[in-house]
Amino acid sequence: MKSFEISELKERSRQIRRDVIKMLMISKSGHSGGPLGLAEVFTSLYFNILKIDPKNPKWDGRDYFFLSAGHLCPVWYATRWLCIGFKA
Repeated sequence: MKSFEISELKERSRQIRRDVIKMLMISKSGHSGGPLGLAEVFTSLYFNILKIDPKNPKWDGRDYFFLSAGHLCPVWYATRWLCIGFKA
């Protein structure tokens, strides 16, 4: 995966936060604190740390990410959408 400049990562974090807020507003449900607070963590993971290939999602060498805290799903969805287009 391509390496990003800090300014690009910051902008991606801001976009993820905007998308989280939109999701929560549209659904009229959910928790905002965790997802908004973890935008940078998920940005770092998906755009700088995890070995993933958006064009080859079944690549044998990819990293796996498991999220067990359901309240954080909005940040995960927003990050995946920005990174690879959402495919569950």
